[in-house]
Amino acid sequence: MRTLPSDLLAAQKSASAIPYVKVEIIDRIGGIRRLDWQRLYSGSEADSYHAATMPGDGSLIRCRVGSGSLYRQRVTSPGAGSNFSSWTFVDAAANAGVALASQAARVLLFYVDTNGKTIYVRESTNYGATFGSATAITTAAAAVGWLAADFKDDNTVLLIYSVGGTVYAVKRSGSTWGSPAAWTNSLASVSGLACQYAADFNVVVSGSDAQGAYKVWTCIYGDGYSQSVGTWSLLWEVAVASAGSNMEFRAPSLAYPDVFRLTFVEKYTGSESYSRPHFSFSPALADYVENLWREPVPMNVTSDYGLAIACSTRDVWLTTPSGVWQASLTTPVLDVTADVLELTTETDPGGGSLRLVLRNDDGRYLDLSGEKAVIKAGGEVRVSPGYQPASGPLASAGLDYWIEGWEYTSGEGQATLVLHARDAWHLLEGWRARRQYAWAQGEDNIFQLFSFILARASLEFSNAGGSSVIGAHYPSFTIQPGESGATAVRRLLAMVPDVIFFRGHHAYIKNPRADEASAYSYGTEHAIFRGRYGSQRPQANRAQVFGDGAFVEGFDWDEIDAAFDRVRQVHDLNLSTVARARDRADAEMRHQEIASGDGEIVVPVNCGQELYDVISITDESAGLTSAQRRVLGLSIRYSAGGRVPVYEQRLSLGAV
Repeated sequence: MRTLPSDLLAAQKSASAIPYVKVEIIDRIGGIRRLDWQRLYSGSEADSYHAATMPGDGSLIRCRVGSGSLYRQRVTSPGAGSNFSSWTFVDAAANAGVALASQAARVLLFYVDTNGKTIYVRESTNYGATFGSATAITTAAAAVGWLAADFKDDNTVLLIYSVGGTVYAVKRSGSTWGSPAAWTNSLASVSGLACQYAADFNVVVSGSDAQGAYKVWTCIYGDGYSQSVGTWSLLWEVAVASAGSNMEFRAPSLAYPDVFRLTFVEKYTGSESYSRPHFSFSPALADYVENLWREPVPMNVTSDYGLAIACSTRDVWLTTPSGVWQASLTTPVLDVTADVLELTTETDPGGGSLRLVLRNDDGRYLDLSGEKAVIKAGGEVRVSPGYQPASGPLASAGLDYWIEGWEYTSGEGQATLVLHARDAWHLLEGWRARRQYAWAQGEDNIFQLFSFILARASLEFSNAGGSSVIGAHYPSFTIQPGESGATAVRRLLAMVPDVIFFRGHHAYIKNPRADEASAYSYGTEHAIFRGRYGSQRPQANRAQVFGDGAFVEGFDWDEIDAAFDRVRQVHDLNLSTVARARDRADAEMRHQEIASGDGEIVVPVNCGQELYDVISITDESAGLTSAQRRVLGLSIRYSAGGRVPVYEQRLSLGAV
């Protein structure tokens, strides 16, 4: 149950409580700002190697290579109407990678000279207004392919570059460059590099492995946070194309304006060929080392050399040599609380929904532009139930839904806009595996598998008192192409005694233990309008678990004695020990026990009530005194527009 302030707790127990429901529509998906890109420049520059950065004064610095020449550009106050077509010649250069890095007033421009092997840097100390002369950093033994670089807070700079399938790192401390050192990973080829400092030097690499498969990987060049200083982590996959598929990946770019945001090119060389940039982002609370990314999304742009990302504290920029796009980091929020006529929420273990009715008698929602542009497909609707005590309205945030559609109604002197939205389970259902994902036994534990799947649908994941099994069990697990995230999550849940509930975009896992304490009481201070209490036979009262050389059974002897056995059989070769098979049998019987409860109560809205909470019920008419039940479903019904205002909550009940 969500923690509520004392004033709100008192108000929801009062017979004279005044209902209050705060409703906001927010341009977010899974808690992350959904960037609304506006193209500010469409030029005729050839697609080629390029880079972009924004120093401390907010200017946009760009560079590109074309016809053996390196050009740079500085736009002091970039925005609509800025001139993005004026370029300044810098130097002759190889047709190879370039890189820009900036911090405060310093800007570094890296490029490869015409011999294709020597890397040069030019430095600016006035936000890129002017640059000094070229300084050679190193000369490689063979042609240099791609470059990437970034600053650390103390002005340390890391430059990484590729030669064939090898990546080299060279660091500058003060004004002195060290000696390049090859990484400890191995690839057949490298087709792009990106680098962003955030506690470590976080790196993205695209290329092909020894088997000829093209991939996008993340890895870390350590600075002591997640990886030891000066060492390389392993490579972790973000996107994969099988050898012989005519698919490859190129030109990644990485930045951290609010979360880690990544772009890369998916290039298909078969029939209907294309080179299409994709974007992805990490969950807000994820560390880079966790390699959690939203399923990459295609963009309506064509480029072999990708989209360079640059950012300030207010905006994010994407650039190619011939294009500039801008998006604000400010998240639009539309408060529609005053216009809510009706609201119905439904939440159960299979997912939740929202029906929201807004007044439109004066046509206020006919034009969905300006501040109302957030009312669009995929927009987040945050519902915060509350009350209005003397101190002012109070509410508890925690119910998030995403718009699936809307309709206008009219008649009998009334006009409304009705929004239909679904909860985070629907986001999970919407993610479908583009390929097969497979984990070998011992590779990732169940908690890590949950984290991966939820991140692909833009969702966070945390432990709210889960069982030991989720961290100790490392199963062999496969997600087939086309399988939804919701189905995969439910298959994992079948392996453990745990359950998942959502608080907004954040999924929490908990072990619903039989000895769990009650979180709230009804029927004493908090009234019960009406109730129904019952029980039902479990679908199974005996579990047989067949593992790899292990066999265990679980029994509900009272049920078996009363009505003979109903058997549930589980076959799982991940269960190689009796202890692990026993855990699975106990989990199966626990799920059956919880589902054997039945009934519901209708109460004044409890603003913090959540799925799977244990509650106490006192209802003398039904012979119940502090009887414990578990919440297996809940709904809120609010109506301010009818003759009789309604503000009530229905709780579906199960056994503890």
